Amino acid sequence: MGKYALILAAGEGKRMKSKVSKVLHKVCGKEMVNHVIDVMRSAGFEDVNVIVGKAREQVMAGTSSRGVSYSVQENPMGTGHAVICAADYLEGKDGTVAIFTGDAPLIRRETVEAMYSRHEANASSATLLTSVISDPTGYGRVIRDGDEVLRIVEHKDCTEEELKTPEVNAGMYMFDIKELLESLKELNNDNAQGEYYLTDVIGILRGKGKRIGASITEFDETRGVNSRAQLAEAEEIMRERIARFHMENGVTFTDWRSTYIGADVAIGMDTVIHPGVSIEGNTFIGEDCTLYQNSRIVDSEIGDGVTVTSSVILQSKVGSCTAVGPFAYIRPDSVIGEHVKVGDFVEIKKSVIGDGTKISHLTYIGDAEVGRNVNFGCGTVIVNYDGKKKWKTVVKDNAFIGCNTNLISPVTVNEGAYIAAGSTITDEVPKDSLAIARAKQVVKEGWVARRNEEAVKGEVVK
Repeated sequence: MGKYALILAAGEGKRMKSKVSKVLHKVCGKEMVNHVIDVMRSAGFEDVNVIVGKAREQVMAGTSSRGVSYSVQENPMGTGHAVICAADYLEGKDGTVAIFTGDAPLIRRETVEAMYSRHEANASSATLLTSVISDPTGYGRVIRDGDEVLRIVEHKDCTEEELKTPEVNAGMYMFDIKELLESLKELNNDNAQGEYYLTDVIGILRGKGKRIGASITEFDETRGVNSRAQLAEAEEIMRERIARFHMENGVTFTDWRSTYIGADVAIGMDTVIHPGVSIEGNTFIGEDCTLYQNSRIVDSEIGDGVTVTSSVILQSKVGSCTAVGPFAYIRPDSVIGEHVKVGDFVEIKKSVIGDGTKISHLTYIGDAEVGRNVNFGCGTVIVNYDGKKKWKTVVKDNAFIGCNTNLISPVTVNEGAYIAAGSTITDEVPKDSLAIARAKQVVKEGWVARRNEEAVKGEVVK
C-alpha cells in the first residue's frame, strides 16, 4: 500500500499584500510550502504532488529542488475542487493520500506519523487532524461518537450543544485513495459560495457507513498563515521550537531570543551561541564551537572547536580549531583548514587555506591556493583581477609574506620562501629564497630645512 501526499498551494493569499505567492513566504529561512513538503517526506510520504494555481510559475520554481510533481487548479473553487484537479495524479494508485495545506509550516513529522498510524490501525476511510482549543469561535466543530467522527459542523451552523465542543477541524486529512476518488465524483458546489468543499467528502463517506477517525494535535501546529502578522507569529513559534531542540541536544544560547537559527541548521553539543548570531540555510556547526556576537553563517560547514567573532561566513568550509574574526569576511567557495587564524578585517574569496596558516589582519586573499603554515603579514593583497579575468595565485607550505605585500596574479610563491615587506611580486619566487621587490631607499639629509627656506622664496626644493 502506497503513501502519497497532496499539498494545497493554489491559494492567492491576498491578505499577505505581496507579489510573492503566500506559500513561498519564509519561516525561519525556509518557504512555508517546503516546510510541509519536507515534513511529509520525513514521515514517509515520499511521493508528493503540489496543487498550484495562478502563481504556479513562482511556486514551481520555489519547490523545484524538492523533486515533487504538480497538479494545476486554474480557477480556485474550494479545497474539494483543488483535490479534483489532482485526480489524475491519484488515479491508479492504491493506499493512503495525505492532504495538507502549504501555508501551515508548523506541522511536525511526529504528528503526521501519529496520524498515519491511527488511520491505518483503525482501517479508516478518512482521518481528520484536529485540535482542542479553549476558544473555538469561528472554527468548524468535530462531532464524535467515541473514536469515530460523525460530522464536521461549521460554527454558524452549530446547535447550542455543538458550540460547546472544543475540538476543531484543522483542514488536513488522510484518505483511502480509492474511496476518496469515488467520493469526489459525488461532490457538488450547491452552496452560497459555489465552491467544492473537501469537508463534504467526510459527509459522503459517512453516508456510506465508512469509518471516519481523528487525530488530535496542538493547535499551534495547525495554524494557517494568511497575513504578515500570522507569519510573524509562526516565525516566533518556530524559532522557539528550534532553539529548544538545540538546547535539548547540548547547545548553549546566552540569549536564544536574539539569535536566528534556520530550520535546517545542525549544531554539535557544547557549542555556545551569543546574541545577534544568525545561522542560515543548510549549515552544520560542529561541537565545542563559540559563536560570538553579531556573526552570520550561511550554507557552511564549521568544524569542531571553531571560534567566530563578529564575522560573516558564506557557503564555505572552516576546519576544526580555527579562529575567525573579529570582522572577517569569508566569501563563497572558500575552504579554510584546521588551526588557521583568520583575523580582523581579513577577506577571503574562493580560496583554499591550508592547516596552521595565519592571516592575522587587514588582508585580502582571492582565487588563491595557500599551503600549510603560511604567514601573511598585515596589509597583504592578492591582486587577482586584471579588469577582465580572475587569475590564480599559489602560495606553498611554510612561506612567509611580509607586511604590505602585493601578489600580482597569476604568480607562485614556493615552499619556505620569504617576501620582504612592501614588495610587489610579479614573478615566481623560488623555494627557500628571499624576494625583495621595492625601490631602494634614498635619504636626502637636510632636505626639510632647505624646503622650509625655499618655501619662503616660492621656489621648489628637489
